[in-house]
Amino acid sequence: MSNRLTELKENYEVIQERINKACQKAGRQASEITLIAITKTYPAIDIDLLQQLGIENVGENKDQEASSKKLEVKEQFKWHFVGQLQSNKAKSVVNYADLIHSVDRISLVKELQKSAASINKQQEVLIQVDLDQRGPDPSRGGIWPAELLDLAGLISQSSHLQLMGLMSVAPLGEEPGPAFERLSLIRADFLKFHPQAEILSAGMSEDLEEAVFFGATHLRIGSALLGERPKIG
Repeated sequence: MSNRLTELKENYEVIQERINKACQKAGRQASEITLIAITKTYPAIDIDLLQQLGIENVGENKDQEASSKKLEVKEQFKWHFVGQLQSNKAKSVVNYADLIHSVDRISLVKELQKSAASINKQQEVLIQVDLDQRGPDPSRGGIWPAELLDLAGLISQSSHLQLMGLMSVAPLGEEPGPAFERLSLIRADFLKFHPQAEILSAGMSEDLEEAVFFGATHLRIGSALLGERPKIG
């Protein structure tokens, strides 16, 4: 076993233990949680090593890096796009992303629908919700909760998009617990109208415990898994 694989394995075991403890506290099963390895800025060789640990989901946040990296990766993964997505990048991202987490506006929905239709693909998407109580933060993306159901309705009417759930990020400068509690309430209302859209992508390396407690199904884990090592790019 290579030194890098050993490092990743040890990090992964720590994360698994954190998830197990968080699930116990929340009265949930660890099997309910999907871990997405956020591999942005890390080389393709690291992604291939993750397959040996049983990790099946990887996430990227920049189209140019993700599209080229996917060509380099030898193993099969489910690819998640988790970054802010410009409408003019929709066509490129649809070509490789299995699940797009960051849908947050009408113009993007229309471009994704058009791009997915052009290759006859059913594109799975999540709506990103902005939890910042100070008002929308354009630098981080996300739709204001009051506009969520309207956007969800548009996606549901789009023949080549499949609404799978919600995604969010804890606001800067706020404890994640209260933010994710608000998210859980938003989700409960959302599920009344879209009961099939059960995914909740929330929680990263520093706040996965709070996210699990408030119902996250998908965790986006980067540095806690891949560590602080020389980056590419």
